[in-house]
Amino acid sequence: MVWISPKAGAPHGVRVKVSKGPKVNPAELISVAIRPDVHVVGGSMTAHDFALLKRWVELNQDVIVKYWNGEIEYTEDAIAALKPIRSK
Repeated sequence: MVWISPKAGAPHGVRVKVSKGPKVNPAELISVAIRPDVHVVGGSMTAHDFALLKRWVELNQDVIVKYWNGEIEYTEDAIAALKPIRSK
């Protein structure tokens, strides 16, 4: 599961968090920076999971950044704007 959030005073660039499921222990979250390129900055994930995450982030980077910066104010609006990865 990918978690997006507003900046909220964070001292780093745009990041998403990744968990194995909807119930989350904050210590188990994987932190992933999305700029200048998608890369893991905390924790680890399989190459397959990283490749899927990278595709999803690239598809939704505009929404993620706008939500981070407060240009999209409401979580519901950000979620509604996110696109799923389509099968090839």
